[in-house]
Amino acid sequence: MYFSVIIPTYNRRPILAQCLQALAQQQPGFYQGYEVVVVDDGSEDGTVEWLQTNPVLLPHLQLLRQEHRGPAAARNLGFRHARGSVIVFIDSDLVVVEHFLASHAQTLRQQGVTGDPQRADEGKVFTYGRVINTSNFQDPRSEPFKPTDFSAAFFATGNVAIARRWLELACETSAGPFDERFHLYGWEDLELGVRLKRLGLRLVKCPQATGYHWHPPFELRQIPALIEREQQRARMAILFYQKHPTWEVRLMIQLTPLHQILWGVLSLGGWLNEKRVEPLLRWLIDRGHPQLALELCRLFFLNWYNVQAVYLAYKDFQRLQQPAPPAGKA
Repeated sequence: MYFSVIIPTYNRRPILAQCLQALAQQQPGFYQGYEVVVVDDGSEDGTVEWLQTNPVLLPHLQLLRQEHRGPAAARNLGFRHARGSVIVFIDSDLVVVEHFLASHAQTLRQQGVTGDPQRADEGKVFTYGRVINTSNFQDPRSEPFKPTDFSAAFFATGNVAIARRWLELACETSAGPFDERFHLYGWEDLELGVRLKRLGLRLVKCPQATGYHWHPPFELRQIPALIEREQQRARMAILFYQKHPTWEVRLMIQLTPLHQILWGVLSLGGWLNEKRVEPLLRWLIDRGHPQLALELCRLFFLNWYNVQAVYLAYKDFQRLQQPAPPAGKA
């Protein structure tokens, strides 16, 4: 099998350098080789210029460019240019271990996946590697696995390997497997996962293929952007539900009375907002606990903002679905 590692990126040049350096150090395994396809999504931090002027020690590196259209469109562009029989999706802030590709290849092979599009008995599986969140830029791979790193997602593009043929079968348009209407933050990969599940694919976890997801340490100035991200995610959540109006999706996007009650209780009906908990957050950050402060943000108000925005977007969707009144009637 030959791997194509597709990496969309937007204004992440420093950590992208670590991401590519880790991919350049891959150990051999049950695969014939690999390429790396970097899709720049309109970065403004010199990413393209840096890639064009600095040699990257990778066997094959494709650099593709597009205007800022979001990760769904970027991954589709990478998929259309990828040459591999097996596609690996990672994010540009993921630093992988040296046996990353070898571990994915070994697990896929054990499940009957060869990457040969002519084989009728090709295994209907994809592998999902472990993702560990870290704020350690100097040595991200030193971070231990934590309970908060657990993910129950069926298909998430942070660290996944899948035979190309299944993505081709899941395509709804000629653009690629991802629905490009998901142009804001969230849900484009989980929505594709619904279609892959309908094709009969199974998730096989591959914890040995570990990637370390770096993000800067939490600071109070990040809060407005985090709230905006939750509101964007809510809007994309309703598009997800519009495509797949099932109870399973309602649970995923928090469109249930249970979520309203849960986050309403924990936020005291929105009373515990970012302004009221700021002294506690600042105290935790000053004492070296930024990750705990971020988790409290999610607990007290970020999920509350999200569920409120989900229901607001859902009401707008329902209003648009109502038939127009007959002519001449109010």
